[in-house]
Amino acid sequence: MNRLLIGILFLIGCNLISAQSVLGKWKTIDDETGKEKSIVEIYESDGKIYGKIIELLNPSEENPKCSNCEGSKKDQSILNMVIIEGLEKGDDVYEGGTILNPENGKTYKCRLKLEDDKGKLQVRGYVAFFYKTQYWKRIE
Repeated sequence: MNRLLIGILFLIGCNLISAQSVLGKWKTIDDETGKEKSIVEIYESDGKIYGKIIELLNPSEENPKCSNCEGSKKDQSILNMVIIEGLEKGDDVYEGGTILNPENGKTYKCRLKLEDDKGKLQVRGYVAFFYKTQYWKRIE
């Protein structure tokens, strides 16, 4: 009986921890049109946070490329592209890294912040005092 109770408490604890983490799969929502665009998987590697596009929702073309990107990402497939790189956990935010917008090929400083238990992730890309914010929805 005690083992069963410990097992149940462990599972509940794991669910609470994962619910409070940015790690996992998120549905991106275009802040201008409100349309769902893609699924991004956020993961940790070497103590830093990264995110890659694992699914495109209603793409306008098959296997679109990042034609406006620079460097190693130029003309690479947007599917499976790492767009969030090198974020570190602060108090209640993840920051210190970058986010790439594959539509225009531009890279911005990035900040992620969980919204209070609403299954939403605030994603902010910014340059100096100018920023753009999207809210992504967690996929269970």
